[in-house]
Amino acid sequence: MTPEKTYDCIIVGASPGGLQAAIYLARYNRKVLIVDRGGGRTFIARRIENFLTQTSISGKELIERGIAQARSFNAEVIRGTVTNVSKTASLFSAETAAATYAAPFVIAASGGRENLPQIENLGPFFGTGFFTCVDCDGYHATGKKLLVIGDTDSTVRLAFAVSQMYTRDVTLLLYSWEPPEAYKDEFADAGIRLVIGRPRRVVGSKQVEALEMEDGSIIPCERILSDFGFTHNDEYLRSLNLRKDGRGRSFIVNHYFESSLSGLFIVGPLNTGQDQAIIAAGEGAVAAIEINHRLLEL
Repeated sequence: MTPEKTYDCIIVGASPGGLQAAIYLARYNRKVLIVDRGGGRTFIARRIENFLTQTSISGKELIERGIAQARSFNAEVIRGTVTNVSKTASLFSAETAAATYAAPFVIAASGGRENLPQIENLGPFFGTGFFTCVDCDGYHATGKKLLVIGDTDSTVRLAFAVSQMYTRDVTLLLYSWEPPEAYKDEFADAGIRLVIGRPRRVVGSKQVEALEMEDGSIIPCERILSDFGFTHNDEYLRSLNLRKDGRGRSFIVNHYFESSLSGLFIVGPLNTGQDQAIIAAGEGAVAAIEINHRLLEL
């Protein structure tokens, strides 16, 4: 498909990283296009409380404010899903169902989507009593009865960590994975209760009261912390054979957040850094400044 329009930079995702990059580039009077498919981990966050100056703000409001700010500097923001990114000698092409766009630089800022466990009555408590990010929301477990759920060694390490930082009242629920025998003494020392089994339903009306298991047993709790991670929104990058980490999961970038393909920058959860909105925003700023320097040299 012939490109409909050429920009200085195409940004995939109206995320904190993508929006911050757009604001910088637009303020350099660059032609910037953000293609956003809607939703996203930040957008669905009920409360963000660790973002500078924001005592509490919803992810929806943060993103909507960011879009308005980017547009105020003449960045173009459209709804659509980028299905493929390719590169010729000097230009990238970003394809959507409606059109193809071209630019010498692309910023991938499309983040990921939560891997939520299949538990009845979970929805009403997402972001208030049920959390998926210890760095974002572990604080809400302070002094509470906390249930940590998952099924890997990382879940065990998470349980130990929260017992040091937030509460000594920790129950660890593993679906099927049996931790090594050596952990048992450590569980006892930390006061962590271990349960193996599968959950059925969150019990509670206005707040989390317990988790009902498939066998009918009840685990009392006030907060639930899930360790099932998230899935990257990176399908549109797969044809580029970019370098990834040893797990084949996250993209390797340099100190400008540029990938192994020159001109393609990756900010936010898709790269190997920390997965935080404020960090992604900083990465977007760094990438945008570097892109502007290179545009000056073209």
